[in-house]
Parts: sequence; C-alpha cells; structure tokens
Amino acid sequence: MKLLFKQRFFSWLDSYDIFDERGSTAYTVEGRLAWGHKLVISDPLGEEVGVVREQALAFLPRFTISVRGKEVGEICKEFTFFRPSFRLHGLDWKIQGNFMEWDYRITDGAGRTVAQVSKELFHWTDTYSMEIDREEDALYVLMIVLAIDAAKCSAGH
Repeated sequence: MKLLFKQRFFSWLDSYDIFDERGSTAYTVEGRLAWGHKLVISDPLGEEVGVVREQALAFLPRFTISVRGKEVGEICKEFTFFRPSFRLHGLDWKIQGNFMEWDYRITDGAGRTVAQVSKELFHWTDTYSMEIDREEDALYVLMIVLAIDAAKCSAGH
C-alpha cells in the first residue's frame, strides 16, 4: 500500500491531506490548539480515527497516540548521533532515519520491514511518500510520520 502525505500550503495550524495510490483522500489531518502539537486524523467521511499529541515538557520529542479515543502507544525520539531514531512503544516498532532525515525505515520487533518513508524534495510544503507493507498498519505509519514532521518543526528544521 502506498500513501502520499502532503502538507497544506495555506493553513494557520498544521493541516495535511493524505492520498492513496489512486489519488483519493485516505485521511485528513488538522492541527488543534494545545501545548505542543496536537494532530487529529479523520477518515474520508470526517470521522475522527486518531490523535497524535506532543508531550510539551519532555527532554526529547515524545508523542502519545490514540486510536478511536483509546491511547495505544507512545512515539519517542531516542538519543543518537548522526541518524535520527524513534521508537513506537505499544507496538515495539523502531524507526531509523538516514543522515539527512529524509528517509526512514520502520521495523517491528522481529526486524520485519513495516514501511519505508521518504521525504520528497522540491515541493512548496512537506511531502512524504509512504510504502506500507500491510494495509492495517497505515494509520500507525501515518502517526509516526506526523510525529517525525512535528519533531522536526519543533527543532526548527
């Protein structure tokens, strides 16, 4: 499964459109006022399916994730040199980025590739391409990409 993540050009708060392989809207994401980033994910019918919320007073970026109102995990940036690394607690996934912080590989606890994420260059807004192995992991992968983008934004990148 492939998803394309595009930040909207004119928006006061973070907002994104996520498209599937056919170009149809798979999800929309709207930023909400909060201490730190709060991103609400909706399906094409406008029903809320997930929330990514930054924990404002953390040493390294840290985000709680909720699916349909139930907290299911936490995305935490790990202290590393040269290559960004995150962990999704709750699913035991590891996220490794490249040196330039443009490409990421998400693996599960057994080392199986869950998804490949690439930032596309030469766009006016942040645009990521997500190659996801299993469709049922799409929402979690999207939440990871939102957390990475928010962490980079908070760091001034």
